[in-house]
Amino acid sequence: MNKLKIGVIGTGHLGKFHIKMLKEINNCELIGIYDAKPDVAKSAGDEFNVKVFDTLDALLNEVEAVSIAAVTGAHYELAKICLLKGLHVFLEKPITAGIHEAEEIVKIAAEKKLKLQVGHIERFNPALISLEKYIIKPMFIQTDRLAQFNPRGTDVAVVLDLMIHDIDIILSLVDSNVKDIQASGVAVVSNNIDIANARIEFENGAVANVTASRISQKRMRKMRIFQRDNYIALDFITGVSEVYRLIGSDEKINTDYISFGEIGIGDMKKQVVYEQPEIKEINALKYELELFVDAVINDKKPLVSGEDGLRALRVAGLILDKIMESQKAIVS
Repeated sequence: MNKLKIGVIGTGHLGKFHIKMLKEINNCELIGIYDAKPDVAKSAGDEFNVKVFDTLDALLNEVEAVSIAAVTGAHYELAKICLLKGLHVFLEKPITAGIHEAEEIVKIAAEKKLKLQVGHIERFNPALISLEKYIIKPMFIQTDRLAQFNPRGTDVAVVLDLMIHDIDIILSLVDSNVKDIQASGVAVVSNNIDIANARIEFENGAVANVTASRISQKRMRKMRIFQRDNYIALDFITGVSEVYRLIGSDEKINTDYISFGEIGIGDMKKQVVYEQPEIKEINALKYELELFVDAVINDKKPLVSGEDGLRALRVAGLILDKIMESQKAIVS
């Protein structure tokens, strides 16, 4: 089997994880790495025993695909260069800093029939993967993504740094267009929005209440999904999901369930059951990179496509616009 020749662009904190995972994937060959900061590239090259290229062009001439883990502000330029050179691109989230930039690279990828996958890693979190057997039709979603302050990532608002993970997941779960958005947020310790909350309403009536903060004392990455006869709780840190369901009293209760008795009156009674789906032993970053490599080799559509990344960015952009509007209202 031919191995996909791939390179990594951007070898800082996140890029090093990309290097490590790509070296472990059987059907690809990590040709080398490049970083605009030579000392950063050399450090990664020495640590992982991988070839360091002195120029971007030198790397691109030797590979068929790239994994871009540079800062968000560089995504557009790097992705455009690679796509125009005929290379498949895995691009860390958010797809780009600007919507028009994202639209352009999605268009280029489509025109050149190249694979463009966006690194929304939480789509591959064990907590979410474990729910594959369930039918998810959310009526209300509550998310809380809180992190302790880290200067890395503050080049963009927390909406693009953290909240966009949950935006992408919500858009993948709710089969409807966005109807309305309300949002607020403030900059506290950086020059960009550090804490934000948004209410997203969909045309089918579903609602998502999304909170993200990078100035919390403790980490939290949780999502709660409410739908007809179901309540699902996901913890993206532990990878654990919990499912509470109502089932007909005449339905057989699986031995994997814990029954909490009945609810309702007369013929309307239902069993309240609890289930904790099996935790999938998955390295989310490795898994999404494996799927990217497979999409290229076997000509499949990436699970998180450029269009998905663009859609999430558009919603994030609307949230940021609403935050700016709310701040102007306070000032006036």
